[in-house]
Order: sequence, then structure tokens, then C-alpha cells
Amino acid sequence: MLRGLPNILTVSRILSIPVLICLLLFVDDPLGIWLAFSAYTYACITDFFDGYLARAWHQQSAFGRFLDPIADKLLVAAVLLALVGIDRISGLLVLPAAVILCREILVSGLREFLAEVDVSVPVSKLAKWKTGIQMLALGFLMVGPNGPDFGPVSTTEIGVGGLWGAALLTLVTGYDYLVHGIRHIVETDHAPSPKRQIKPEPDSDTTADNL
Repeated sequence: MLRGLPNILTVSRILSIPVLICLLLFVDDPLGIWLAFSAYTYACITDFFDGYLARAWHQQSAFGRFLDPIADKLLVAAVLLALVGIDRISGLLVLPAAVILCREILVSGLREFLAEVDVSVPVSKLAKWKTGIQMLALGFLMVGPNGPDFGPVSTTEIGVGGLWGAALLTLVTGYDYLVHGIRHIVETDHAPSPKRQIKPEPDSDTTADNL
């Protein structure tokens, strides 16, 4: 199950999450933030390379398809909650964070249902853009006041703008997934139920002969 570098990278991404969170919450600035950012950067890099290597080396597996989206959602949810805990995300900024988190739960539920009816949900290009902007925004917010200014804009302000942008794309892509999922749900509800076939009971004489 863990044979192959792509799956190992996916598992290592999950294992990096508690390390990242502990560094954010329990190690003082600026050391804790930069160590956490390093762990977060590693997780983001593995998010790209596990899928890329699996396709390039023809090592795609059911285990990888199952675990990769779970690892992504665990990372996003954990970082969002941790950033709320250290006040990098507060006030009105909690709104886009909540939108992103709710969308992840919605898509997970839809994927679970559609998998039961053997329907795949392809990832759109817009969803990939959303993921990229979201990951960058969380990284900028994580560094926050410890980061440099980019001209007139601070690291925190870039993170704030990125989070709002990611939330907007989250609404658009989440709506697309929802429409796609509801269509299949309606089709499933209106599909004719398979008729149950009742086997005729064996004739008593025949049964006796077989015995």
C-alpha cells in the first residue's frame, strides 16, 4: 500500500500537519512561524509532486486516489483553524475562511456519494487556480508580520487579499460541484429500481432425485 514514492509523499504530508500546528501554537515567534512555514511549504510541494510522479511513473493507485484529497483537506482545515487560534485570521476575515472550510466539507460529501454511484468528479482548471491561490494566501497569513513588505503592500495584506480571492473562487467552483452532484442525485432517485428476481422453489421430486 505504501510502496512507491507518490504514496509515501502523500502520507508524509499528513504526518507534517501535527508538526506544523504544534510549531504554530507552541513555539514563539519568529522561530515557530518560520519552522511552521517550512513544514507548510514541504506539504504544498508534496501536494504537487505526489500526483505528478504517480502519473509520470504510472504508479497511480486506489490508495493514492483515496488519500490525496483527504490529505489536502486536512491540511487546509488544520491551517485555517490554527491561524484563527493565533489571531492571523480574525474579525471579518473569518468569513472567507468559513466559506473555504464549508466548501471542503461539501465537496467531500458529494464525492463520497458520487463514488457510490460510480461517477467521477473531475477537477476543473478553475478549482486548481483556487487551490493555488488558497495555498499561497495561507502561507502569507502564516508568516504575517514576520514577513517583508512588497512595495506598499505587507505580507499580511497579500494574505488577506488572497484569502478573499480564494473564497470567491471557492463559491464558484463549489456551486459547479453542487449542481453536478445534485443532477446525479436526482437521476439516482428517479432511476427505476431493479426488480427483485425470486427463484422458484425446486420441485420436490427433483430434489429427492438429487439427494
